Amino acid sequence: MFRKAKALVGLDIGSSAVKAVELKSAGKVYKVTGFGSEPIPPDSIVDGAIIDAAAVADAIRRLFDTRGIKTKEVAASLSGNAVIVKKITLPVMTEAELAESIYWEAEQYIPFDIQDVNLDYQILDKGDASGGKTMDVLLVAAKKEKIADYTGVIAQAGRTAVVVDVDAFALQNAYEANYGIQPGSVIVLLNAGASATNINILQGDQSVFTRDISIGGNAYTEALQRELSLPHESADTLKRGLPVDGTSYDDAKPVLRAVTENMMLEIQKTFDFFKATAASDRIDRIVLSGGASRAEAFTEMLTERFEAPVESFDPFKKIGFEGKKVQADASGDVAPTAAVAVGLALRRMGDR
Repeated sequence: MFRKAKALVGLDIGSSAVKAVELKSAGKVYKVTGFGSEPIPPDSIVDGAIIDAAAVADAIRRLFDTRGIKTKEVAASLSGNAVIVKKITLPVMTEAELAESIYWEAEQYIPFDIQDVNLDYQILDKGDASGGKTMDVLLVAAKKEKIADYTGVIAQAGRTAVVVDVDAFALQNAYEANYGIQPGSVIVLLNAGASATNINILQGDQSVFTRDISIGGNAYTEALQRELSLPHESADTLKRGLPVDGTSYDDAKPVLRAVTENMMLEIQKTFDFFKATAASDRIDRIVLSGGASRAEAFTEMLTERFEAPVESFDPFKKIGFEGKKVQADASGDVAPTAAVAVGLALRRMGDR
């Protein structure tokens, strides 16, 4: 039913850029009809909070105008400390009973006032098939204030947010559309953005553990500024492998590796949390996306530390392009940063 519903533009509002993907479905396949990325000024969004709404709205408007994207309705997403995702275990009950009691149950797990959040949930295991007395439910809560900030800035840009998702789930959507579902396999989707890194651990078609780490690509820029006394722009250029002001990339490597090591420690903590709560402690594959995943030694250190195959996420693996211009827009370095936007573009009007 939803597949026939109106298509939405996937709009990923990140702290360094806004990205948009528009998809057209033709039977069981999708084609990209619009794609683009537009930088936003530094510090317009800090730790997921919109500081300069006008600058962000301008970037969204420019993005839609320059890429000729006419659709007004968008699917956006949130991450970070304004979003809580928890798997909870409840006594077996009917869906109607769960709908009635979920707010009361959720109060025990959410560190915010229940009146201040929008709540959603999904039943992972009804429990009745195995004759059990408990059921597993995935609980998602997002602060109303944060949702209002994001939908407000989208409205300022002349668009309407009709779906607000969570980054980690948008990532999963894009992964399943391109790679399918591997029953029994434990797959880590790791999206390293500018200010945060989203981790979603999948077992088959279920998200079994999610965490957002508040460290990303900006940490590399800040470390170079601090350690090598560089202005922001020079540090950002150097981070990408280009020499600046008499400073070579070789000078930057030890600083960048130290930041990567900090990120590895946080990822290790996440995996340790997962293994402590999961039935299985193995990880079969790590799939990387996001601009910061291309940082110095990131893939190499990840492979060494976790002894699992690491591969780059191709969000266009099974998704074609409508025309060469769109394909050119989405090629090269931009593609790994588009995973969340692709997952959002797969949503449809009327989706939960």
